[in-house]
Amino acid sequence: MKNPFKFGTVVDKEHFTNRIEEQQEVRNVIDSNNHLILISPRRYGKTSLIKNVTSHLDRPIISLDIQLTTGINDFASQLLKRVLKINPYEKLKHFIAQFRIVPTIELNPLTGGMDISFRPSEKDNFATLEDVLNLIEKIGKQWKRPIVVLDEFQELVSLDKNLLKQLRSVIQHHKNVNYVFLGSLESMMKTIFESKKSPFYHFGHLMYLEKIPYVDFYAYLSTGFDHVTIQKDEISKDILDFTDCHPYYTQQLAYYCWTHLEKNPYSETTFQSVIYQIIQVHDTDYERLWNTLNNTDKKLLINLSMNESLDALPLPTSTVYSGIKRLITSGYLIKNKSFEFDDPFFKHWLRNRR
Repeated sequence: MKNPFKFGTVVDKEHFTNRIEEQQEVRNVIDSNNHLILISPRRYGKTSLIKNVTSHLDRPIISLDIQLTTGINDFASQLLKRVLKINPYEKLKHFIAQFRIVPTIELNPLTGGMDISFRPSEKDNFATLEDVLNLIEKIGKQWKRPIVVLDEFQELVSLDKNLLKQLRSVIQHHKNVNYVFLGSLESMMKTIFESKKSPFYHFGHLMYLEKIPYVDFYAYLSTGFDHVTIQKDEISKDILDFTDCHPYYTQQLAYYCWTHLEKNPYSETTFQSVIYQIIQVHDTDYERLWNTLNNTDKKLLINLSMNESLDALPLPTSTVYSGIKRLITSGYLIKNKSFEFDDPFFKHWLRNRR
């Protein structure tokens, strides 16, 4: 039997765990004329959830991670590149010829794909993005209704201060496209979609993706370990107690535990051996990360790793607050009922080093 656990990439098919209600909620929104805003910390499975729903639909899917774009023109180029992946150029060339700034489109002999760019001398110009977005609307009007998925949408703010207003002014008129906005920084996403001053105020259905419930994850893990150990319940409990049901790290730890148990019988030291193995692999990375932090952030992380109250720190409240905010933005911490380490292995590494 192959290892049933998967991490690091989009999780689909038999690797996808539960999310029955969430899948139905997503499907209901994109089956309507509305747009979806999906918020959760990184590696909670937003992309996997959307992919699992859209893979069963006979509709074109155009997905772009905003983190990979460097400006408005690049945003337009990357978006057009994905449009041409699902629609032949010959089918769209008469539309593209009408763009106000016509892009350069070349076949890349190394990748077999298209290289698309607007003139290097051309400064960022919203007309390039507007034309691409309106092209997608035309596709929806003439053929099947597209779904445009924009991941890490909050990063749009860093591309241009006027981009949100310009983007809203165009896509609010689109009737043949469903937009899905994914974001991992809750405060920024709420500012974009919940602030009355924001152009995107109440632009779509707001949805928060939580951790997978303990009972569902436990059943999934226990079934996966059924073929390699009779102690499947013990190892499943150990994993969830360590990861606190974080989707990514639960799959990662389960993968390594399964690999270990396939070759070795279960013992009282099995779980700690696997934890040690994973931490050793990432030891240099964690040390490098630790050395990039300032002293205040180090104190906050040490305090949280020992499960101590932040009130015990001899720091001004404003310093603690700004430090926590900085660590959340950087991806070290997530906020649920309390502030938690995003990476439980990093927390374990830090406690061991201390």
